[in-house]
Amino acid sequence: MGKVIAIDGPSGAGKSSVSKAVADRLGFQYLDTGALYRAIGIHLRRKNVPDDALYDETAAAIEGISIVFREGRVYLNDEDVSDAIRTTEAGHYASVFSAKKAVRDALLGIQRDAALDHDVVAEGRDMGTVVFPGAWKKFYLDASEEGRAKRRYLQLKEKGVEITMEEALNDVRERDIRDSQRDIAPLKKADDAICVDSTALSLNEVIEKMLGCINE
Repeated sequence: MGKVIAIDGPSGAGKSSVSKAVADRLGFQYLDTGALYRAIGIHLRRKNVPDDALYDETAAAIEGISIVFREGRVYLNDEDVSDAIRTTEAGHYASVFSAKKAVRDALLGIQRDAALDHDVVAEGRDMGTVVFPGAWKKFYLDASEEGRAKRRYLQLKEKGVEITMEEALNDVRERDIRDSQRDIAPLKKADDAICVDSTALSLNEVIEKMLGCINE
């Protein structure tokens, strides 16, 4: 098992950008767990699996699914879904279906296997609490609701998605509720994680702060 740096936190806190940069600076591999859940959310939606589906129905729909990272792109059953998984809708279904035990069971092994032969930076909601409880370093990256909504708004506008700040804020609030109140692997800070608030910090400041903690 390689070294694991686990970075958890709510939607819009900047986990992906920070995790990619930290992985690059340290020569670690980047494990984008959000992409895994978004891809599986798209898959289940296409299969018309309802939000309230039971374990067996969800597990049957997932059986045989293939999610692969290749040259910075994400492939779902050999289809490039790199852009499709970044939509608001994909984010919604990722949050909805991530509460399903069948989904978490299916992805747990995939995530842990990523660290068998490599040092990784893993970001998500339960990296330090469930997937890698024995991680080498743990962080909880947080930010205010308004700050996270603004990041989400700017990201989607840059991709040409029509969205208002109010919609972005509502999306952040709804996802916070789903992620923190679900019965299975809820979003929470690991007891031994270092908390970093990115609200008033630039991306580079957050990266340097984390690297400083790691180097200590």
